[in-house]
Amino acid sequence: MIGVKPSRHILWVDDEIELLRPHVLFLQQRGYQVDTISNGDDALEMVRNNPYDLVLLDEQMPGRRGLEVLESLRRAEPHARVVMVTKSEEDRTMTEAIGRRVDEYLVKPTSPRQVLSVVTRILEGSSIRQQRVAQDFAARFGRLSMKRDEASTAEEFAEVYAELVDWHIRLEQAGEQGLLDSVAQLLTDLRRDFGEWIIDIYPHWMREEVPRPDLSVDMVRRYLVPWLSDDPVFFVVLDCMRLDQWRVISPLLAPWMEIEESWHYSILPTSTPYARNAIFSGQFPDQIARARPEWWDQSDDEGSLNTFESELLEAQLKRLTGRRVPVHYEKIFTDRKSEQVRARVKSALHVPGSVIALVFNFVDLMTHGRSESPILMEVAKDEAALRDLTRSWFERSTAYQVLLEAAVAGHRVVLTTDHGSILCQRPTTVFARKDATANLRYKFGRDLRAENPAHTFATGDEQDLHFPPGRLGTNYVMALEDFFFVYPTKLREYQQRYRNSFMHGGISPEEMIVPVARLTPRLRLAEAEPP
Repeated sequence: MIGVKPSRHILWVDDEIELLRPHVLFLQQRGYQVDTISNGDDALEMVRNNPYDLVLLDEQMPGRRGLEVLESLRRAEPHARVVMVTKSEEDRTMTEAIGRRVDEYLVKPTSPRQVLSVVTRILEGSSIRQQRVAQDFAARFGRLSMKRDEASTAEEFAEVYAELVDWHIRLEQAGEQGLLDSVAQLLTDLRRDFGEWIIDIYPHWMREEVPRPDLSVDMVRRYLVPWLSDDPVFFVVLDCMRLDQWRVISPLLAPWMEIEESWHYSILPTSTPYARNAIFSGQFPDQIARARPEWWDQSDDEGSLNTFESELLEAQLKRLTGRRVPVHYEKIFTDRKSEQVRARVKSALHVPGSVIALVFNFVDLMTHGRSESPILMEVAKDEAALRDLTRSWFERSTAYQVLLEAAVAGHRVVLTTDHGSILCQRPTTVFARKDATANLRYKFGRDLRAENPAHTFATGDEQDLHFPPGRLGTNYVMALEDFFFVYPTKLREYQQRYRNSFMHGGISPEEMIVPVARLTPRLRLAEAEPP
């Protein structure tokens, strides 16, 4: 009886209940309280008068059949957990039972052990999984802490961060708040070590003095170009998507797509005007500025700096392949025009060898809008809530529909993001002129300095960032860990308004280590239709 709650109360409804006495005794010996009844009418009366945790319901009984009893039971107790037990192996009976939301379906004859297995899964599965996750994390904690201490390469930092993301999701789903605090502390320590490492290594990456991981500039060359053929291929960017957000939406795609997941590092600053342009161009900011000086804008504004993504992608593909690759590009800010977007995509698929490049900005808009909206701030109050909100959006989004339609039509997809975001908790004061950039995780400007240099990566050398030459005396400052910048004259206003906001542009694993996935269809158009 170990692990079973004595209060679990089961009703077993079967006109041959006496023949099932060994099954009933087997359950009772394991701590379950089991009532038995031989007909549906009496069963409904018992359910009205007793709070049963589970009903085992025979389908083929004299008088009211099990499915009829189930229909009445659902009206009286919509959330009752029911297992249908029947001699019938007909697909129609099973389909009807599942359609009426039975929790499980058993075909007689069943052994006592089979019944116990189903009962345990339904009534105790959640607590068993919770215990298992807690035990697994406790066993892994020491080794994980050591891996964090020893991390010294891009791959090692990414592996530790990815594992902590997985533990955070699993423990949150299991309701293990105490162990979640342990994960949070490991993440805090990892951010500190990661920031110190990036300060040291990033300028060397930019000067190609040491081997570097895949960066934003490598995405098209590494992942998209090898898939170019006569068949169209999709290139999808979900703006501002953290690794944990990807991990909760990827299971929605798994039934339709084989998923080969990897990661890349966003360039600095981890902001759309720089990281996303780097993806579409395959170039760093200074290279874009040299090639297209009329496009470069010192305003640091997405509206001006991210206007030419289609042209940048076309130029990069031509540079990499030596030929013109047809590109259909769309930037989607809302799902209100889903049908029009999908129709244009279907039309573009008629062009042989085309790249369907789609940028979805909802996640970024949600992240930015959260700090301006008290309602959204409450709905997405922490990482777990942000994940839930992202999944809810994705399930109903144009992005999901486009990906499903690509899957059933047999088209491959490269899916990635430009950068992630971090929940910022701690303000740090920065001194700047009025012409400094406005972002709260990074700033460029003259006579720019942080009150506490330990909170930032600061440089006056644009080559450290692969940036075009700035005005004389320009400094570049990026926040580390979960700090955000405040001005001494607006200290309280900024703290009150932006503390506990999701931001990006700085240096943290959440912002820099981001997913890239190659999606290969499981089904062809002739075999299935999307839901």
